Amino acid sequence: MGTRSGSEKLVEKMPTNSRSASKPSRAEAPRNSRIDAIREFNRFYTREMGLLARGLLDSPYSLTEVRVLYELAHQKDLTATELTDSLGIDAGYLSRMLRQFEKNRLITRERVKADARRSMLRLTARGRTVFAGLNARQSGEIGRMLETVPADAQGSLIASMRSIMRVLGSGESAAAGELRLRAHRPGDMGWVMFTHGVIYAREYDWDERFEALVGEIVVNFIRSFDPDRERCWIAELDGERVGSVFLVKDTDTAAKLRLLLVTPVARGKGVGKRLVEECIAFARGANYHKLTLWTNSVLDAARHIYEANGFRLVREEEHSSFGRDLVGQYWELAL
Repeated sequence: MGTRSGSEKLVEKMPTNSRSASKPSRAEAPRNSRIDAIREFNRFYTREMGLLARGLLDSPYSLTEVRVLYELAHQKDLTATELTDSLGIDAGYLSRMLRQFEKNRLITRERVKADARRSMLRLTARGRTVFAGLNARQSGEIGRMLETVPADAQGSLIASMRSIMRVLGSGESAAAGELRLRAHRPGDMGWVMFTHGVIYAREYDWDERFEALVGEIVVNFIRSFDPDRERCWIAELDGERVGSVFLVKDTDTAAKLRLLLVTPVARGKGVGKRLVEECIAFARGANYHKLTLWTNSVLDAARHIYEANGFRLVREEEHSSFGRDLVGQYWELAL
């Protein structure tokens, strides 16, 4: 049905008069490609979902009215204040809407015995019937829309929507999703290279030579892959790739942990911890005696994960790489 942190929050506000629409203000901010991209998405989304129509789903009810009915259908004993807070609706607007719902016999109000100033809102039998019809029609519309999307693209579509919710949302829309680790498959190595390059350039100002190094590692991994003694794990959150780690053979008794990565949207959710633990468990199962890794001192979050899992720092050295002066660190874990 959409939440304020979703469709309603993103919908672009239209100008209030023709003068403001035709003549931009002198204080208007310079054009920004990211702002333009979000506004373009807003226009596309509102059109595709039919949110610009006078009534949602060719009904007499607006998007906001249907959302209020949705909340009343899915939560028990809500008050008007709770609806105002959870949906961010103007209290006066909500009050007028609820009076109309009462007039149309869609809801009832029941005074709270402990506080006569508060009333519990409930759908009537008629209200439940009206909402059930709207809910079924919207599900049907979404189902028909998905029929036009190739099956292999539907997962990417849903993952992108959940990513928007995690980045922009709060509360229910920012809740941690389902995390799973899987083996690599076609397309993952390109993602590992691209994501490392983008994140390290943005966060540490490393140049394209770092992405080239990552490329060398993943190409060598694929060319000499030994499934009994090597592994790549890709972390997915709600079906979207958010992390990676590699375990590669160094000698018969030693393996290397390489390319640990967690994307910004997934940080703080234990993704890196899970990836490193999985790597250690596999190394022990493959009868390695030692697990080593190379990192740099600026990567604080990764270092904390290594320390928490028993790795010890054995050597440091200064070096100039990727356009920066860095301190490389060598860590080991006895298995």
